[in-house]
Amino acid sequence: MSVTIYHNPDCGTSRNVLALLREAGENPQVIEYLKTPPDRATLERLIADTGMAVRDVLRIKGTPYKELGLGDPALSDAQLIDAMLAHPILMNRPIVATPRGTRLCRPSDAVTGLLDRAPEHEVLKEEGVPFIVARAIASNDAGFVNALRDVDLPGSDLDEAGRSFFAFSTLAGSHVGYGGFEQYGSDVLVRSVIVEPQHRGKGIGRNLIAVLLREAFDAGARKAWLFTTNATALFEKAGFKPAARDAAPATILATRQATDLCPATATLLSRAITL
Repeated sequence: MSVTIYHNPDCGTSRNVLALLREAGENPQVIEYLKTPPDRATLERLIADTGMAVRDVLRIKGTPYKELGLGDPALSDAQLIDAMLAHPILMNRPIVATPRGTRLCRPSDAVTGLLDRAPEHEVLKEEGVPFIVARAIASNDAGFVNALRDVDLPGSDLDEAGRSFFAFSTLAGSHVGYGGFEQYGSDVLVRSVIVEPQHRGKGIGRNLIAVLLREAFDAGARKAWLFTTNATALFEKAGFKPAARDAAPATILATRQATDLCPATATLLSRAITL
């Protein structure tokens, strides 16, 4: 398979993606975009092929995004691309182009969907956690329902509309947990996140949440909310921060979790969903 990766060797995510491509038997063309930036036509085609908005491709952290005022919603796509051509660091995540599609691969697990054949053995990232994949499941999946019951998480509303649930496993097929979200336009309520006991305390929970948020991002969500009574530390490691209830949109406050399934003492957390 013909594979091209737009790569920054100083980016851990990009190094992980490149390593998995090679582990899968691919010999990708590696373009270091800081040394050899794509021209305008190539960049426009890459972004179009990802299906993403130009603004969503811009990297904020570690780039001149704020100094250049690129958060201004009045800026056109052409102006944003001008900035990327002048400052290629604004890409700063791996983009992989294959006959199966083109993706901005963050988290690095996102590249698994582009592989003709993913490795069937455990593959670890540089940080020591395995690559994981998400599989959509039905709300009445027996393993999922039993797992919720085992950790005393609410499940009486699982079959209501607007909910998406996933099972997560490693490339070798080891089941690591579950998670889901309810979507309300560009907002999602993250819920039903479970890391299997044998995989806790190893950084897998944070990775699972990143893959779950990528599913939400691809569904059009840009802000995540959640209620928790005992997992604040896990979610804060994944970028969530405490939020006042009056800061949440009415759709989130009207959810079953907010109104009757979670106790009034549950902590509300939120974060932007960006790549």
